[in-house]
Amino acid sequence: MAGSTPFKRRGVLFILSSPSGAGKSTIARKLLASDDNLAMSVSATTRPIRPGEVDGVDYHFVDLERFREMVAAGEFLEWAHVFGHRYGTPHEPVEKALSEGRDVLFDIDWQGAQQLFQQAGGDVVRVFIFPPSLTELERRLRERGTDSDEVISARMDRAAAEISHWDGYEYVLVNDDVDACFESVKTILQAERLKRSRQTSLIGFVRSLSKQG
Repeated sequence: MAGSTPFKRRGVLFILSSPSGAGKSTIARKLLASDDNLAMSVSATTRPIRPGEVDGVDYHFVDLERFREMVAAGEFLEWAHVFGHRYGTPHEPVEKALSEGRDVLFDIDWQGAQQLFQQAGGDVVRVFIFPPSLTELERRLRERGTDSDEVISARMDRAAAEISHWDGYEYVLVNDDVDACFESVKTILQAERLKRSRQTSLIGFVRSLSKQG
């Protein structure tokens, strides 16, 4: 990749958050398709599996009792109760990816982003994506044709709550053009990968230069 460094580095926990319908899932798919060093975090969830989903690929599907056991055992970096179901990020696979210099993508809400930041601090990069307007957001939700008026109303209420937490993110973008927004997200990820603090072999490299002198 152009602009890369020769140093080994620690991975990035890259969070995309937005209200439902603002386009983060589309941008996440484009990002994953364009970047071999980025993998989607696979959450555990208590919600039922949907047609076409694969256990262990889309989610780790568990019952409520097992989920509670995982919470009690400290197995999650973050977890939340969303639309009647529980979702959580298992700790172990994420730490393994980080230590190997691989980046992990998260599609989570502000609560999950806050918890993840509290747990993993400097490894976390938070990006919030705004819709162009709430009117446009509602239009997109209705255009999907998958939700009832009641569900859309609940999603709009939740959207307003999520937007109020925009200031808990390092980066904020407006998705009025999905391709332009995607390019901005890619630029943010690449810049964060190049941060000096993530280059784990930098000190050794500098020492080797000093010896050469």
